Amino acid sequence: MPSHPSRFRGSVSRALACAGLLLLAPACTGLGQYTWVNDYTEKPAASDEAYRIVPGDVLNVRVFGQDALTTRAKVREDGRISLTFLDDVEAAGHSPAMLAQQIQTRLKDFINHPVVTVALEEARPMSVTMLGEVANVGAHVLDPGATLLQALGAAGSFTDYAHRDRIFVLRRDDPQVDQPTRIRVRYEDIIRGEGRAAAFRLRPGDVVVVE
Repeated sequence: MPSHPSRFRGSVSRALACAGLLLLAPACTGLGQYTWVNDYTEKPAASDEAYRIVPGDVLNVRVFGQDALTTRAKVREDGRISLTFLDDVEAAGHSPAMLAQQIQTRLKDFINHPVVTVALEEARPMSVTMLGEVANVGAHVLDPGATLLQALGAAGSFTDYAHRDRIFVLRRDDPQVDQPTRIRVRYEDIIRGEGRAAAFRLRPGDVVVVE
């Protein structure tokens, strides 16, 4: 009998989608609970005060009146940055304001009344997982603020079995809640620019499932 590789790939894609949904959402029987993207209430992103620095972030460290100490520093995988006079400084896990205070305190041994500011210049690229009926299933690294359309583009084309009106974004709005929020989007709304679909931006840790 002739083989059907496309049918096999479709079965694998559906199995992977179900595996992801079993971990992150209601079972794959029926569509389960969801919220249409136009009805979804976007929770505000973390403010500068609440943001916590992570490895891969690029920071602008400014010491007023000390141009030689002002620098652009990338947070290494060990969570530290290197600064003149101070060598390694622990950055990951701190807010920019907390890190500025830490640097300012340590610089007092070298400078009178140092004034330091730290700003997030470039956030670490975010990882979004694509599951279901897409060509390239798995984690994809995207620029911060990437749209759902950009994520679908990174995942390649839809399979022959894809339901283009059944695109779900699984997002953990509340870490205290076991199940994520399931946000449903139609592909046609994305490409037509209708409603909020085209401009819907993803966040780190989002899972996109095409059923």
